[in-house]
Amino acid sequence: MAKTPSLSGTPPPEAAQTLLALLHAQGEVARLSEREQLFSALLDSVNAVLWAFDWETRQVLYVSPAYERIFGRPVSLVLADFNEWRDSIYPDDLEFAENTLSQVLVKGAVEDREYRIINASGQVRWLSDKCYINQHRTGERVIIVGIAEDITEKKQLEGELHRLATTDVLTQTSNRRHFFEYAQQAFDSARQDGAPLAFLLLDIDDFKRINDTYGHQQGDQVLQRVAESGRAVLRRGDMFGRIGGEEFAAVFPGCSAQLAEQIAERLQREIQRQVFNHGEHTYNVTVSQGLTGLTDADESLDTLFARADAAMYQAKRQGKNQIVLA
Repeated sequence: MAKTPSLSGTPPPEAAQTLLALLHAQGEVARLSEREQLFSALLDSVNAVLWAFDWETRQVLYVSPAYERIFGRPVSLVLADFNEWRDSIYPDDLEFAENTLSQVLVKGAVEDREYRIINASGQVRWLSDKCYINQHRTGERVIIVGIAEDITEKKQLEGELHRLATTDVLTQTSNRRHFFEYAQQAFDSARQDGAPLAFLLLDIDDFKRINDTYGHQQGDQVLQRVAESGRAVLRRGDMFGRIGGEEFAAVFPGCSAQLAEQIAERLQREIQRQVFNHGEHTYNVTVSQGLTGLTDADESLDTLFARADAAMYQAKRQGKNQIVLA
């Protein structure tokens, strides 16, 4: 006997099951699509490059969308040739970046990689590039995965904080604390290596009279111009700083007192040639300098400082505007 059609409009059980399965599948597809869209949105919003690299074939297997934003180059190029990434690394950092990448094969993870890149616009960017090796069995290919975060703003902030902590605000030279930290390191290195070292103290002559006659703003200008003279004359590696009031100091690593005296004489001439204007008045400034060199008997930086200080005050007593070598 033929089956009587349902008068209520309810589909047969088989059809209902098929419909439910179809609706379930559609729901799963929708949920997968939503998750994919969410994952894609997260990748787009993160200022970091997720990447995967085949160590044996030297092939980049995947990079996230942030690559184009940070490196300024199409993803297709780096997927086609790993050297696109390698050639973007700042030349001075290339050896470090390559060595730390290879260390992941031994350590399993390397999380202290920070290096610079040059993007397509010529900008230098800092990356914190952590990398990990996938768990693999013998015979399987070695895949390294990582995340390269753009930390340029963090590095710039660190640099600014360091500058504020180590720099005299008015003269933009080293401040007292930073100067003596550097001088101590130079002293310790010189003693350990048996290398020469010279130490200089400089005081602006009659600075109080400049402030009293022309005002503190004019005095600040004098301090700034003396600092500029120091930066212009000293060698790379020398340290010049304002250690108080109108007093400056310099330390000369690897430099004998005799050679340092020649530098001090150039500094003396550079300062003397400066011309200052206040209304209709023009004037010049001079400095008194005390200079000394490291000896075998010096057991601390304090002994060099005391000797240079005594020499500087001797220069003051002898008429100012001169260098006394102690």
